[in-house]
Amino acid sequence: MTRDLSPAAPETVGLSSAGLERIDALIQSLIDKGELAGAVTLTARHGKVVRTNAMGMKDIAAGEKLQTDTIFRIFSMTKPVTGAAMAILWDEGLWRPEDPIEKHLPEFAGVRVFDGLDAGGKPKTVAAQSKPTMGQLMTHTAGLQYGFNPQEPLDKLYQDAKVWQSANLAEFARKVASLPLAYQPGTKWVYSLSMDVQGAIIEKLSGQTLPDFYRTRIFEPLGMTDTAFHTPPQKKPRLATLYRKTAEAGLKATRNILAGGDPESPPAVAVAGGGLVSTAADYARFAQMLLNGGELNGRRIVSAAALKEQMTNRLSDALVNGGFGVGLQQIRPGYGYGWNGSVFYDPMAAGVPVGQGTYQWDGAAGTWFWVDPANDLLFVGLIQLFSETAPPLQKIAQTMMASAYQPSQHPPGMALHLPRAWRDAIAAVA
Repeated sequence: MTRDLSPAAPETVGLSSAGLERIDALIQSLIDKGELAGAVTLTARHGKVVRTNAMGMKDIAAGEKLQTDTIFRIFSMTKPVTGAAMAILWDEGLWRPEDPIEKHLPEFAGVRVFDGLDAGGKPKTVAAQSKPTMGQLMTHTAGLQYGFNPQEPLDKLYQDAKVWQSANLAEFARKVASLPLAYQPGTKWVYSLSMDVQGAIIEKLSGQTLPDFYRTRIFEPLGMTDTAFHTPPQKKPRLATLYRKTAEAGLKATRNILAGGDPESPPAVAVAGGGLVSTAADYARFAQMLLNGGELNGRRIVSAAALKEQMTNRLSDALVNGGFGVGLQQIRPGYGYGWNGSVFYDPMAAGVPVGQGTYQWDGAAGTWFWVDPANDLLFVGLIQLFSETAPPLQKIAQTMMASAYQPSQHPPGMALHLPRAWRDAIAAVA
């Protein structure tokens, strides 16, 4: 069977049409209740796209429906793409996980660790017990954080330094390096701008701007025609409106775009941790490349060995059991972290019915994806909702997907580890 993402019937690849329809029915029920504006979902197995569905609205006020080629802000789903970019440079021998970050960004030499504020409100620091490494930078364990909360003293230092207002990625990295680390390297897992620092490293090692590197080394070879760090004017009409969920007004359109913006030309600082726009079909091409071990349609962009490094858990038992995580992505036994994305190394222990080695991540506006090498399956889900109370759609879709395999290919049965309200919602459309 040719793994070219051409369309096929679900049954030809061991999936049930009815089972896939139930996943979309659950999502449609949330749209009907006003929990979501809309969604685009895509499922592929054995290299064949077996279901793509657009539901709900691209823009509620304008009455515009979502289409399967609608462009979404994918935010942190940019991170696995950055992981693949770093894997390409790993293939070329330009960096290794054991390298100190300062080997590639000398400004990180001599970084110290934040130790609170003195009586005058000035930051105190202590010496770093070890130099933060590239491997730690790839796994959110290098000592960095995001700096978004002005109520936190260290975050305020990030904001006072105007990290996100840098003229370019080199300046961005210098500003980050000038700030103290949040913790001793390797002792915690803290969601951070590590991937954005990786962007500065990619530019330095490749000699290209980040948008040019991604375009020439990833997007063009994979045929990802709608994925970029900006939305050109001719594609603006296809860009989905972002919404926030509020208790008072329900779904409310928002221009909150976090870091990276959405300019009509490539930004000065391309945000390697969250700046991309994409479509379901485009991201599926990236995901299929991961499943194919680094190539798609005869175009190899990275080695299978490099992707194995990316899609293998890199966290110690102490970190896995440390109670770390962000949003719906909670590190726990069976569920660790590789390069720029999380990994199910023991799905039974993690409580989610996916295959061992499943690699995934999500985005701030509710987008999600996973690739399941054991079952040779990928799933992309795109929505446009900022919400701290959004349903765990990735976990719900994974749980329901387990019942979409035909009997002879069904993964081992597992308990449904979801709140009662969501179990009831699934049962209502099952």
